[in-house]
Parts: sequence; C-alpha cells; structure tokens
Amino acid sequence: MTCPVCGQVNPEGARFCSNCGARLPAATGAEAPRQSRKIVTVVFSDVTGSTELGERLDPESLSQLMASWYERMRAVLEAHGGTVQKFIGDAVMAVFGIPVTHEDDAVRAVRAAEAMHGALEELNRELAGGLGVGLALRTGLQTGEVVAGNPALGDALVVGDAVNVAARLEQAAEPGQILLGGATWRLARDAVEVEPRGELALRGKRAPVAAFALRAVLPHALGHARRHDTPMVGRAAELELLGWTWERAVRTRTVQLVTVLGQAGVGKSRLAAETLAALDPPAHVLSGRCLPYGEGITWWPVAEIVRQAAAITDADPLAAAWPSSPTCSTTARSLPPSPG
Repeated sequence: MTCPVCGQVNPEGARFCSNCGARLPAATGAEAPRQSRKIVTVVFSDVTGSTELGERLDPESLSQLMASWYERMRAVLEAHGGTVQKFIGDAVMAVFGIPVTHEDDAVRAVRAAEAMHGALEELNRELAGGLGVGLALRTGLQTGEVVAGNPALGDALVVGDAVNVAARLEQAAEPGQILLGGATWRLARDAVEVEPRGELALRGKRAPVAAFALRAVLPHALGHARRHDTPMVGRAAELELLGWTWERAVRTRTVQLVTVLGQAGVGKSRLAAETLAALDPPAHVLSGRCLPYGEGITWWPVAEIVRQAAAITDADPLAAAWPSSPTCSTTARSLPPSPG
C-alpha cells in the first residue's frame, strides 16, 4: 500500500503510513486523488554545447558523461526535497512541492539550482583531466499553480504555466546563469542576492515576464525575514505565563522548561521573541534552530548555541575557534543572583 501523501510503501493491511502518519486509502475505503492543484516551484536546467560535445566524443564516452551528469543532478535535487520529473536529452526538470508541500519550497529550489551549478563545476574538474571537455548549465525557475498528478500512483505529470515559464527562462539564460521568475523571487527575496534583468519577452508568452539573475544565496536565510516591528495582539495570557516561569527560575534558581506548540505561522517564534525582550531582570539568551532538511543537521541547534556562547562564527579560523593555550580565559554569564 503506497501512501498518497509521501509515497512511502507500507505493508498490506496498514491503516496509517509508517512514514508520515497519514491515513491510507484502504483504511478509508476511498481512492487517493490522482490529480490536484498545487503551488510549486519548477526548476528547468539544460546543458549548453551538448551538440558540439556529441561531435567531439564517441557515443560511449558521451553516454558515460551524460549518465554522470544525470546522477549528480538528481542527487542534488532530491537532497533539497525536489522531485525529478524527467530528463529530456540534456535537460532536467524538477518540481518542489510534490508530493509534499513545504513553506520554503521556493528557497529550496533556488538552493538546489545553485548547488547544481556547483556540482557541475566539480564534474568539470574531473572531466578536464580525462576527456578534456567541460559542460555549462542554464537554469530557469518559476513558481505558480499547476495541476499535478500523484507520484505514488505512477502519475507524475505536472502541467501549468509555471512549467512553460521555467523552460523559457532557462532558454533566455546565459551559460552558467540562473534566472528566477518574479513569483519565485518574491517568495525567496530575503534569502537571495539578484540582479534584475527587467521584463523579458519569452516565446509563447503574450506579456513580458520579470526575471532576476541569481548572484548568491544567503546561507540558512529565510525566504521572508521575520518582522517584529508591528504590535503583537491576542497573546496576553501566554506572555503572562512565560513571564511567571522566568520569575520562578530566577527566584528558585532552577531550570524551567517551556514547550510552545502550534501550527506553522501562528506566531511561536514571535511569542518567544516578545517574551525574551520583556524579561526582567534581563537574561543572556542563546538560541538554536533545527534546519528543515539536509545531512548532518541533528546537532545543528546545539552547535549554534555553542558558537554563540563562545562568541565565534563560521568565518573564524580554527585557531580562534579552538584555542590551544591552557591559559585561555572564558567569560561565563548566568542568571542574576537570587534575592536576599
């Protein structure tokens, strides 16, 4: 039994998916929907100069080269949560938002596109010593509503204007360039540095399409920076409870643990920020966050907290981050002294 939500294969007779917990169709007596409307981000990437490569290389060498490219591109796209739709000759199309939608799909897609170009540079270094050839990529991204099939049922077709625009942006890009459509840029604007390319007249489009050339992706940045410059309303009880917990921690000199639960976007981070800003007496705050995806991120929040406590950054050299001198001094901050 295949889960219609995440694609996990489950044992026959299972009522819930062992991966995501969704109720399986057999348990409800209903079939999984074959098509649905979704907001996705489409990545379209193409190798430039492949025709010339075909003339220079024999078919076996060209086949090995393209197979290596396919493997690396697929690995990068899937590592960022994308679903590879198809390889067409020397082009690849992937979709972010299928089968599972994430609030940062546009940012994931942009990071994946940048990583694809980085992976190609590594492949080119390997090819330079062997075949004496190199590849270049052109990539286009666009976000929009599509009609999507269900990959769990073998129907992975995605149809919509975002697919066409991503393909046309790829064709308009220069070798080595990544072009973002306006919708993708708006969703990822606080995580990227871009150069506006104006409105492009793309083939098949009646109206010009805004395009932005990607210059850099900011590490671990959110697509939309959180703004706390507007008053928070409707959380007086929660603020009072958290304030009382802090007062108790100071008074009793004991650790107090508070867990804030809620759906994405309801204001958990804002509540925490407002509480910390209003602490009396003030506290030395160390914070860490769990990344939504990636490898080797289990201890990421702990590592962030340690770096803050030690006043070091990723840019510091090893000697500064790991002093070898036994006389190295450290500064510790603690809770204020207890009353009396």
